[in-house]
Amino acid sequence: MAKRALCVGIDDYPGTNSDLSGCVNDANDWAAALKTRKYDTVVLLDKKATRKGIVTALNELIQGAQAGDSLVFTFSGHGSWLPDDNGDEPDGRDEMLCPYDIDKEQYLMDDDLATIFDQKPADVRLYFISDSCHSGSVAKFAPDPLANRNRLPKIRLLPPLQFIKDPSQRERVLLAMRAPVSSKGEKYPALLLSGCKDVEFSYDADFNGRPNGAMTRVAIDALKKKPKTPQEWHTEIRRRLPSQTYPQTPQLFGGTAAKKGRML
Repeated sequence: MAKRALCVGIDDYPGTNSDLSGCVNDANDWAAALKTRKYDTVVLLDKKATRKGIVTALNELIQGAQAGDSLVFTFSGHGSWLPDDNGDEPDGRDEMLCPYDIDKEQYLMDDDLATIFDQKPADVRLYFISDSCHSGSVAKFAPDPLANRNRLPKIRLLPPLQFIKDPSQRERVLLAMRAPVSSKGEKYPALLLSGCKDVEFSYDADFNGRPNGAMTRVAIDALKKKPKTPQEWHTEIRRRLPSQTYPQTPQLFGGTAAKKGRML
């Protein structure tokens, strides 16, 4: 049984004026945590994490798998959305991960990921950990004792109007922004741990002076508790998130058997 992982972290977003701080640390931290769990890891950071680079590495990860293997894909960076083109989204929006070259109109859409994930052979476990966001709301919860009060957290959302240049597409974005937003069912053949609900932000955070994604830091800390199942892991994560500083609610999507099944 092979265990392999792809860890992507993007802080540098040229042409957007929306750089982040903790995503490269996230990718390196996930790689280190997964190596302790006997995973062979590939790490893509900043300029190597183009759309082509991510897609190529993801295809290699999934196409090379055999029954019994465990695969992990972690992404830390901006998330965003574009108007839905094929009518499969209740909210009229296609969610996306933002590659390094998003300023060149290189998008990694949820439909793209679904196509890649559908290549997964039977009886292969695929864990997708996404520390990014699409849209958000604000609430107040218990204080987070590890939060650095000297640096305001930054959301990991890249608004579409910051990278879309085509006037007709910008008009479609404006129309979609006026439409009500509703949740959709998870369709990927993976067990997804997301940084937040689809109506929340994920935060580029700071813990004791070191940048990290809030969910990434809490999730890796929770692994040290040695949870027996992904559901136990998620329960441990939720002990610390949402917090007053980071009002995001990590979600675990997938079938009941997967949630109660084998850990990473």
